[in-house]
Amino acid sequence: MTTLEGSVALVTGGSRGIGRALVTALYERGAKKVYATARDPRTVTHPDAVPLALEVSDPASVAAAAEQAQDVTLLINNAGASVNANFLDAPVEDVRREFETNFYGPLLVTRAFVPVIERNGGGHILNVHSVLSWLGVAGSYSASKAALWSQTNSLRLDLKPRGIEVTGLHVGYVDTDMTAKIDAPKVTPESVAAQALD
Repeated sequence: MTTLEGSVALVTGGSRGIGRALVTALYERGAKKVYATARDPRTVTHPDAVPLALEVSDPASVAAAAEQAQDVTLLINNAGASVNANFLDAPVEDVRREFETNFYGPLLVTRAFVPVIERNGGGHILNVHSVLSWLGVAGSYSASKAALWSQTNSLRLDLKPRGIEVTGLHVGYVDTDMTAKIDAPKVTPESVAAQALD
């Protein structure tokens, strides 16, 4: 089991919502260093976090982040997009954009950081899914998160022999910018972060 105390973590989408709550919770649980990534690293507000520029769907950006964060032992693939494109009517480009962020983004980041985590003695990867992985009510969002869930299950088998554990986190509605227009009960990002790290 991965120990949070003394770990070096990288949280994609670490400047707001669940990502920001995860950064705070990691420090509260004794992480030595936390890289908080964002397209614009100036949006990272945690005073102890190491801001790092990252666009998860851009291979060059992912490679640059991995080059800078060579001490990572815990990777949290949290960055995501919510396009919710309708499969019959929306432009196919909208569907592709959601998959680029929610499926291929975590894949690119994971592929870049597996060698890093392995060199550092093993560790853990946490992928943030959604309960909408199980329900087809949000078009391309549901499909992209279901695909990420399947990716997580495959990676768990592939990486276990290499000393890297993989966990999937399925969340319902969380009180973040992404769900601001949804009128339904929501949990706090802090609650999700605490349960994820538990």
